[in-house]
Amino acid sequence: MGRRLRGGRRRVRAGAAVRHRARRQPRVRRPHRRDRGARRRPRRAPWGRLAARTKRRRPFVLVTLAATAGTLALVPLASSPAAVLLLNALLWFAVSAAVPVLNLIVVEGAPVDEWDGRIASLNAWQGYGWVGGLVVGTVWTGVAPRFGVDGVAGQRLLFFVLAAVAATALVLARAWYPEPASVDPDRYRRVSRRFSRTDWGAGRVLRGSLYGPSRIYWALTAAGGRGGTGSLRSLLVGVPTRLRRYLLAVAVFSFGFAVFWGPVPAYLKADLAEGAVFAVYLAGNLGSAACYTPVGRLAGRVPHRTLQAAALAVRCVLFPGVALVTAAAAGALLPVYAVAFGLIGVTWAVIAVTTTGIVTRLSDEASRGRALGLQAAAAGAATAVGSAVGGVVAGAAGYLVAFAVAAAAVLAGIALLLASR
Repeated sequence: MGRRLRGGRRRVRAGAAVRHRARRQPRVRRPHRRDRGARRRPRRAPWGRLAARTKRRRPFVLVTLAATAGTLALVPLASSPAAVLLLNALLWFAVSAAVPVLNLIVVEGAPVDEWDGRIASLNAWQGYGWVGGLVVGTVWTGVAPRFGVDGVAGQRLLFFVLAAVAATALVLARAWYPEPASVDPDRYRRVSRRFSRTDWGAGRVLRGSLYGPSRIYWALTAAGGRGGTGSLRSLLVGVPTRLRRYLLAVAVFSFGFAVFWGPVPAYLKADLAEGAVFAVYLAGNLGSAACYTPVGRLAGRVPHRTLQAAALAVRCVLFPGVALVTAAAAGALLPVYAVAFGLIGVTWAVIAVTTTGIVTRLSDEASRGRALGLQAAAAGAATAVGSAVGGVVAGAAGYLVAFAVAAAAVLAGIALLLASR
């Protein structure tokens, strides 16, 4: 009995001491259930958000240009189709990853009313650059044999020239786009000592990149997390519900675009000569490039979702219409194709400008880089899947069925777009 009383007195004294310390210390709020769930997610995702908050843009631009120059220089040295496909994938990875960064650069510090015009202007420059590249590549390929240069050798030489152009752009970007230092030198030295000198390779750069399709890396890492703590849903922690719904719409209608574009090259090549196929692609790209700036002005007067839904609805008609109309106009295929793909290019100008505008408005300044990266990753993943599906459907059921499936997916995307208001 005495032993029990002494134990009780010890417990009472211990409890009193704890209460005394609690009165002297600031009270700490118990984490909310949502906070605890966020704390359990993979630690690398906050690193991406931290990089967005630092507003570092220049390194991503320079890395993209360096990767582009290196990839273009390696293509002529490739000795197998698999190597060429891999380098092509790396090139598209680098280019796609740069797009959200460029969108951030053009809207930063600008009033909201100017965003659409700036985004449209950026897309216009990119569009005309793309058209110029198509023209240069085609002219080079046609002219080189006249000077005694073999076709394959001429194409290899062209890649080296393009690599030099990209390297020149890297030098100019480094000189013309300085990024002011935002970290105190003493603090930088303290933080840099914490990192291992042996862990500054490409792996860290890839894992730290928060833009473009590199977001897919986070998704795959989270899906394979140990202990069940990782999931794709962790990427969307903190993303507003309206933005989540819109990203789903982007993924669905991007899937539909890819289902259409996947079998298009084979479809056109069955009816047209190589030069005519180039003319059709040129018509589509010219349609986009010429309409970016007018669309930017129009987006300032018409709600973005309304404008985008209208462009998507036009694509729902054009995708299967390409197969139906061209089947009826067998004697004038090239003009019909040029008009159809020119209109498809015009709709892309509307979709590109309004998509960036919607995502930019649905996110705050601190999370805008992450939101644009998620949008690009969603579109990139959907494009990869949609291209494969389009090829399979076209091979099994024909081009008309494939284009109809593409239109159905775009129609589903319109429904999700309108539901995400």
